[in-house]
Amino acid sequence: MFAPRQSYLRRAPYNWQHFSEKLRDLSQKRQPMTNPVQPTLNTPPVPNGQLVVVVGAGGGLGTAVAQQFIAQGYSVVTASRSSEPPCHGATWHCPCDYSDDGIAELVNGVSALLTEHPLSLARLVICNGVLHNERIRPERTMKRLQRAAMVEVLETNAVVPTLCLGAFTDLLVKAPAPKVAVFSARVGSISDNRLGGWHSYRASKAALNMLLKCAAIELQRLNPKAAVLAFHPGTVDTAISKPFQRGVPEGKLFSPDFVASRLLTLLDTLPEGHELAYLDWDGKPIEW
Repeated sequence: MFAPRQSYLRRAPYNWQHFSEKLRDLSQKRQPMTNPVQPTLNTPPVPNGQLVVVVGAGGGLGTAVAQQFIAQGYSVVTASRSSEPPCHGATWHCPCDYSDDGIAELVNGVSALLTEHPLSLARLVICNGVLHNERIRPERTMKRLQRAAMVEVLETNAVVPTLCLGAFTDLLVKAPAPKVAVFSARVGSISDNRLGGWHSYRASKAALNMLLKCAAIELQRLNPKAAVLAFHPGTVDTAISKPFQRGVPEGKLFSPDFVASRLLTLLDTLPEGHELAYLDWDGKPIEW
């Protein structure tokens, strides 16, 4: 146990040494579902042995992404701040507070799975992000900028996803042809910014895009078959968009399941070795 340096981070107690016991407990608590993937410690749940890691799976869209992978028969590891799995059927779950130690614990757990089971890392999806909470509101003017809010937005939207991606580098290098998706946003496009406002959120997503570009270049050198996607999900009907849904055009407010299915399709069609794509939910490129 450790004391997080940031007061807003809380770590759910978890010990990978008790992995077997926790997994059995979770499997007994899960409710039955249609064609569920049954967790097991002896054999991989799917014949092809493909493993997916969904980081930030506790939000509405992250949960939907994990569920879609489960429905397609992948072995899935979910990570969220909660000690409980975010969705039924998750093969493995690791609580994570996204501190350095928390991220390292997650990666070590996934590494152990890959060592102990005939699995290969096929997908890494990083869903972490914040637009607003009880402390933060998107700024409409420079006068509303606050240091603490800016730091928290940049930490959550740019620093944490990049640290997670960096921590998984060694596993991605060893994987046959891994595909990585990180949730970005259209407002992270500098060339597309014609309205201003939302300073911290825009800046955090623009910073994320640059960090992903650097990571993708490095990953391409280390594993030429790896591919990275900066994904704009559009406006999704989740808690993050609730205060801003009034102005969304008809037909442009998407369900989490719809966006999750689009993401999985984009990952399936993303060519091996594609350095970095910046795409929206419809597969259309976004200018940087």
